[in-house]
Amino acid sequence: MNELKFVYGPVPSRRMGESLGISPIPKKTCNYSCIYCQLGRTDKLSNKRQEFFAVSDIIEELKDNLSSKVNFDVVTIVGEGEPTLYLKLGDLIDEIKKLTTKPVAVITNGSLLYDKSVQKDLSKADIVLPSLDSYDENTFKKVNRPYGKLDFMECYKGLTQFSKNYKGQLWLEIMLIEGINDDENSLIKFKSLIKEINYDRLYINTPVRPPAEEGVHQVKSEDMDRAVEFLGGISIENLVSVGFDSKIKDDYKAILSIIKRHPMNQFEIKTFLNSRKCKDSLDIIERLNKDQAIDHINYKGITTYRLK
Repeated sequence: MNELKFVYGPVPSRRMGESLGISPIPKKTCNYSCIYCQLGRTDKLSNKRQEFFAVSDIIEELKDNLSSKVNFDVVTIVGEGEPTLYLKLGDLIDEIKKLTTKPVAVITNGSLLYDKSVQKDLSKADIVLPSLDSYDENTFKKVNRPYGKLDFMECYKGLTQFSKNYKGQLWLEIMLIEGINDDENSLIKFKSLIKEINYDRLYINTPVRPPAEEGVHQVKSEDMDRAVEFLGGISIENLVSVGFDSKIKDDYKAILSIIKRHPMNQFEIKTFLNSRKCKDSLDIIERLNKDQAIDHINYKGITTYRLK
């Protein structure tokens, strides 16, 4: 199989099982530069929707992938930044649905939901997973570090409006960061905000992979339990994920195709290689450690690999 530009995985999703990913935007193109982002800082901060790639090119690659009879539970449009910046998102969803009966999900920061055209595009998805990490303009700038013209209340109102009209499943996610938005006052404000949103599930998350910035820490387990109980949500940490997969035959290239969009730690890589019956796993790990195109982040004693 040729090098994949848009399609990757399946990769494990604790919320959706085995997720076949589609990235319709260039690497690190986003209108946020979140302090907890596992992909690092945003290189291309933009709030302009563009047709970065032709829908036909993305679909052609998806067709090729599906021809190999890959097993997956859901097609997830997520990319390496904010997927709603892709101008042809609605057309892409339409074309995906012509190829598979599996649900199509979009993981989004929700920032552009004030835009009617974005609401229309996302209405075609079976599952929309927006995030709400902030509860006012101050935390918005501190946690999400948005594109300059974005206003917290405008983004929030867009999310609430979309949730009231959307016919699919809306799974809201809140990312809690120790000492920033996990205290009692923050939880009270979050609870007030989510009352206005029609969601089917509420996931409570916390950074477990190396974040973009130092000083970003996951919340303590007891604080997570308190947040889950108070907000009536589900802790993502309590969900079980399955293994990574790739149809690329070369083991090293397969790893690179995954960590381009989804960082893997040392244990995940070893498990992935074992599942492929790789006999040179130690050589591959050594090669990864020497590769200058890869970030090697030691986080809590565990090495995580992600493509620069």
